[in-house]
Amino acid sequence: MDQDTLLNLLSASADGDKQAFADLYQSTSGQLFAVSLKMLGRRELAEEVLQEAYVKIWHNATEYQHGKGSVLTWMISIVRYRALDMLRYQKVRKEDPLEDGQEAIFEEHNNDDGPQVHKNKLDQCMGELEPQQKQAIHLAYYNGLSHHEVVGHLDLPLGTIKSWIRRGLQQLQRCLSL
Repeated sequence: MDQDTLLNLLSASADGDKQAFADLYQSTSGQLFAVSLKMLGRRELAEEVLQEAYVKIWHNATEYQHGKGSVLTWMISIVRYRALDMLRYQKVRKEDPLEDGQEAIFEEHNNDDGPQVHKNKLDQCMGELEPQQKQAIHLAYYNGLSHHEVVGHLDLPLGTIKSWIRRGLQQLQRCLSL
């Protein structure tokens, strides 16, 4: 379908025209599903992402800006962002395993003093880290980012991020064992 027709359908959808939205869906769902399936590799996840994307397209049709790209490109970007969100959600981290003993840092200090004392000690030890170590650990363990995602967030080399996290965890382990 040509750009002008898609633009007309999206504009009518922005005005609440359900039939225009159904026509837009009919015209583009095959391409958008292909993008979603290619990114996710699983049909059920791709279908879920496609549904979420069309809900977002329906609600945000008024935000499309003609000068920033075609309607189809705008719609594909919504599918891509939804798929990336799904990948992050579904991801099971098998990369960059911790060194022996480091995975227990946040768990092994459950003492009889209760969780608040443990939290206070962890907060104190986190406060003693270098700012870059603290930020990298916070992104990895509190925000749940992989090392590669931390690299993208901080725009630094992977080796640097791994070193900061490794040294920071070692320092935390020493501090928590005092």
